[in-house]
Amino acid sequence: MPKKYSLSTNVYFLGGFATMGGMLFGFDISSMSGVVGTKRYQDYFHHPSSSLQGGIVASMAAGSFCGALLAGPLGDKISRRRTIMLAAAIWIVGSIIQCASVNVGMLIVGRIVNGVAVGLASMIVPVYQAEIAPKNIRGRIVSLQQWAITWGILIQYFIQYGCSFIESNAAFRIPWGIQIVPGLILLAGASFFPFSPRWLADKGRWDEALEVLANLRAGGDKNDPAVQAEYKEIEDAVNFDRTLAARSYMELFRKPAVRRVFLGMSLQSWSQLTGMNVAMYYIVFIFQGAGITGEKANLQASSINYVLNVVMTIPAILFIDRWGRRPVLLIGSTFMALWLFLIGGLMGKFGSPITSTDNQTTTWAIQGNDSASHAVIACSYLFVCSFAISWGPVSWTYPAEIYPMRIRSKAVSLSTASNWAFNFALAYAVPPLLESIQFRTYFIFAAFCVGMTIHVFFMFPETKGRTLEEMDELFNSDVPAWKTHSQPASHLDRDIEELKLNQGQTPNNLDNSSNGSNPDHHVHPHDSSVPPHGAQKMELVPGEKTELDQV
Repeated sequence: MPKKYSLSTNVYFLGGFATMGGMLFGFDISSMSGVVGTKRYQDYFHHPSSSLQGGIVASMAAGSFCGALLAGPLGDKISRRRTIMLAAAIWIVGSIIQCASVNVGMLIVGRIVNGVAVGLASMIVPVYQAEIAPKNIRGRIVSLQQWAITWGILIQYFIQYGCSFIESNAAFRIPWGIQIVPGLILLAGASFFPFSPRWLADKGRWDEALEVLANLRAGGDKNDPAVQAEYKEIEDAVNFDRTLAARSYMELFRKPAVRRVFLGMSLQSWSQLTGMNVAMYYIVFIFQGAGITGEKANLQASSINYVLNVVMTIPAILFIDRWGRRPVLLIGSTFMALWLFLIGGLMGKFGSPITSTDNQTTTWAIQGNDSASHAVIACSYLFVCSFAISWGPVSWTYPAEIYPMRIRSKAVSLSTASNWAFNFALAYAVPPLLESIQFRTYFIFAAFCVGMTIHVFFMFPETKGRTLEEMDELFNSDVPAWKTHSQPASHLDRDIEELKLNQGQTPNNLDNSSNGSNPDHHVHPHDSSVPPHGAQKMELVPGEKTELDQV
């Protein structure tokens, strides 16, 4: 059977296009970071105090917190695909309100509505990506979410920079209005996405699940060994989940799920406590503290940060499935702590109080010492690079892959909601902190980076190379987290080999596993005439337990 090809069944295209939901997040970050220090914005909104400015920025995170919690039940009920489309529609409405803002209240409402959309998208897109991607590139596909966020930040920031030369209020209204465009593209494109095969299976739509899986993995060949093996693994996991019955939020806080729920929530919380998103929101204030004066000079220096953020995410996307999750997290947080300690130390040593800025937030800055200023700026760039290659992509990948199907949507919604809760708290608190304790703020975030390094080392097992259905075995084992970097061959790989032998194919050639399949023999998911995937594994000696029973 010749394989059919379509962009709508290409995992890279689907995973990449879906990350436009992440791009919405990036657009929203830059929609404020590029204007908060400009004279047009400050004059129009009557020079908001540091507390009010924190509230304006944090309002988006407040909406995102609500959106992330809504995304869990919505993702289960109306599907992952339709939830992405809903997020895009809400984003369009929020962007219109924000663009038309005539006062701070209206601006906050627009940002809250945008936040709901970002919360929905930031939760459901990684789940959709994880459920359509094969295990060997799952990390790469989900990491595209972070790359899209960085592109959104960069594109919107340069739009802001270009519009900063406009001598009217259009300087900030045009960038806020342009945000509508990615929402329209996502809404139109997502309507052509296939449903997640795992969501279809969970709804009992087995024929559709097999068809989608075959399209994603083997060009529509339902008899392909890899398709049959993965399908049977999904079927076993869904059937086992149904024996447990409960699917409520209460189940998330009972054993054995509570450990994984806590890990997902803490990882997303730690990603905010690195201080990275705060740096993105308030980069203008940070560089003012480093001694950069002049609106245009500050915007130009800040743009380098955003370019580095995009470029340094690429190695993580390419190699996360080779490097693993644990080493990337540990090395990243270690270096982030180093750069933050250096920034705080340099600003404390060479800075002094100031009162002559155009905003109330920057009260401490390096003045008249170019070497110290350049050192602080260099450390801030290195901090961004360290985050972009590590915690940025992995903080989205890890929570999306560690939960069983029955609780995945709700558990990821809690993880993402934790991200937004800390995002809200930090976005609101940092301007007053910069105003009151100045450079000491960086020491707080550096200490958080030290804490997360210790936590990851002792508590987070390695998930590289495992299917979503194999996570139960990993997390219910007694192997310490720091010894999970090496794991036995995946059950899926072994089962594919068995099926290929049964079909008369040559094993150990997974990439071309469908070439020798019999085109005249179609395996229906419930065809009892053909031994299903894993049938030999499920034949038991009386009293013997399966792996699922042991879980």
